[in-house]
Amino acid sequence: MATLNVPHPVPTPEEDAQALRKACQGWGTDEKGVIEVIAHRNADQLRLIKLAYERLYNENLIKRLESELSGDFERAVYRWMHPPTEREALLAHVAVTESDHRVIVETACINSTNELLVVKKAYHALYKRSLEEDVASHTSGDMRKFLVALLGTYRYDGPDVNIRLAESEAKILHDAIKEKVFSHEEVIRILGTRSKAQLVATFNRYKDEFGVSITKDLSGKTSDDFVAALRVAVRCIVAPKKYYEKLLQSATSNPGYEDALTRVIVTRAEKDLKEIKELFEHRTNALLEQAISNKASGDYRKFLLALLGK
Repeated sequence: MATLNVPHPVPTPEEDAQALRKACQGWGTDEKGVIEVIAHRNADQLRLIKLAYERLYNENLIKRLESELSGDFERAVYRWMHPPTEREALLAHVAVTESDHRVIVETACINSTNELLVVKKAYHALYKRSLEEDVASHTSGDMRKFLVALLGTYRYDGPDVNIRLAESEAKILHDAIKEKVFSHEEVIRILGTRSKAQLVATFNRYKDEFGVSITKDLSGKTSDDFVAALRVAVRCIVAPKKYYEKLLQSATSNPGYEDALTRVIVTRAEKDLKEIKELFEHRTNALLEQAISNKASGDYRKFLLALLGK
């Protein structure tokens, strides 16, 4: 469930546009006024507000907010103001340029087949290149093979599984991990092409047959970037909400994770952030709001908390 808290009744797009205009005029920006509007509107409502703002003032609202805000707050607002699929395309583009393989794996493995296709179309529209093309241009070797395979596949999204196939491919994966041949073409083929249901069956068989989960087996082998990407892929396929919960733990307890914190809150607030929040609080015995308050500050903190429903 979403955490986004939209008021009822909702002001008209014109009224919201006028409120944002007022918040951006004069000496200094009224950040509180900006948050009160945009952090309590869904993607469809934000789209109408942007159209109304441009119609009323002949100005692009996102560009105006960019010029008025700064730092982590500005980056979070910028991402939030884009439609969800464009939001993911923007995040993927940043990840490509910064060689953040984790975000590319998240995009490929958490989205459904059709959702991934829409994100890739949005990426193409924004940057006039395919996401696979840019990933291939910024990576090399085994990482390139793996990421392009994840992005390029059109997985079967149904529930059907082949148990015998799960048994045989669990053994293939185990043998590769045991021999530390992590980038074996069969490993890339299995993770890059099989349906999520089939992969879950394979990972379950792995644990039943060899007495340890595949993620734990991978965790103890090496700190190599490629193996880290394999772990992220498995976690995102098996339990994406648990993956996001663990990411929030890292983001709220370690320095330098502001981008990850923004990414989780901004991309999941309209989807399943409530369940992720509940998982976080169950596992850490701490309120997510408090953890964010300890990590973030100022208007950035207020914006994140507003998206969290506060």
